[in-house]
This record gives sequence, C-alpha cells and structure tokens, in this order.
Amino acid sequence: MFTWFAKMNDKSHRSSTVGYTLVIQCLVLLILSCSSYSQSNEQALKPAAGGTANPAASKIWSELLRKSPFPHTAPLPPQASSVVDGTYTKFDPKKTPPMPCRRCPDYVPDGGIWKLHLSKGVFRIFHEFSGWRSIGSFVVEENKVWLFNDPTCMEATGSYWWTFEGGQLSLQVIEDECAIHMRAQNLTKQPWRSCQPPTMEAGVGGHWDRPPGCD
Repeated sequence: MFTWFAKMNDKSHRSSTVGYTLVIQCLVLLILSCSSYSQSNEQALKPAAGGTANPAASKIWSELLRKSPFPHTAPLPPQASSVVDGTYTKFDPKKTPPMPCRRCPDYVPDGGIWKLHLSKGVFRIFHEFSGWRSIGSFVVEENKVWLFNDPTCMEATGSYWWTFEGGQLSLQVIEDECAIHMRAQNLTKQPWRSCQPPTMEAGVGGHWDRPPGCD
C-alpha cells in the first residue's frame, strides 16, 4: 500500500484529503468486520469458567460426526470397518492454559480432553477445550495405519504403527510431516483410551472405568 501511495502523482490538497479519508473509512470498516467475526467466533468457542469443557463441545462434536472428508489428494477409501474402528479419548494434564489466538497452530497438544473417532476409513479429531477439530481419511493394513486427506495438511500422508492393549490404542509415528510434525506429537504423546466397555455386562451396568470425554 505504501508503494502505491509513493507512485501516485501529486494532486491537490483537497483530492489527497478525499483519498486519505476513503482509505481510512475502508480500514475502519475492515477492522470492525474482523472484530465482529472474531467476537462471534470466540463466543462460539469460548471455554467454560474454571477450565472445564467448552459448553458448545457436544454440538461441535455431533456436527463433526456428520461430516465427511474431501478427497484432497487421494480417493476416499471404501466405507468398510477396520480393527481400529471406535471412539477414543485422552486427557492431557498440561496445566498451562492455551494462549488466545485467531489462528493457533493445528494439532498443538494443549491440555484437556481430546477425542479421536475412527470409523469406516474416516478419522475425526477434536479438542473439547478450544473447539479445534479436523477430519480426514485413514487406511489400516495389519499393524500400520495411514492418515491422509487432512485439510490442515492436504499434501501430507502420515504413517504410524498401532497397538491395542488393555483398552488403549497407542500410535508410534513412522513418518508424518503434517503441521510441522505437530500431528505426530499429538497422536503419539499419550495412549488413547477406548470408549468401548471391556464387556457387555460392564457397559450395561456401568461398572467400568469410563474414560473422561466418552459420551
């Protein structure tokens, strides 16, 4: 913008004043529109008092479960069940509150409850406290899983070793550059606890250690 002003021909004081006034008015309108968007967005994602879950978390999660990934760089895999299908959660004990920002880094492992949903070739991940979420495709072959079609890193395909033991899904990164390796840090930082009861009797009676965040 400054270069544009420097190259303009000299005009009368009146014309310059009018030009500056129009520019200032445009800037004011732009600031007001950004402020309005930011306030409405923050209102929708504002955490509850005391660091508890986002009051809109249930709605955001329900909407995410209804969405389907887009084939950004690869076709969507067949809608077939896999051995890792299910809903998983983890609680990150990090006590430092997230820094307010308009565009926080994707997959940053902030504290609180995280949800991971794997179902028929679709993975969904959600952070309850901030409302951050993403969706993509996955394929499982024996003890390896590939993640792709993630809008936060459309060109990146992540590969992981997976194990499931004692009701927990653990991931070990093979290669994943998504979000400057932040996705790998998040997914492998802690085991993911299954929301599936260990037995039918435990699920019916509620006599099991239900992980936080399981609906």
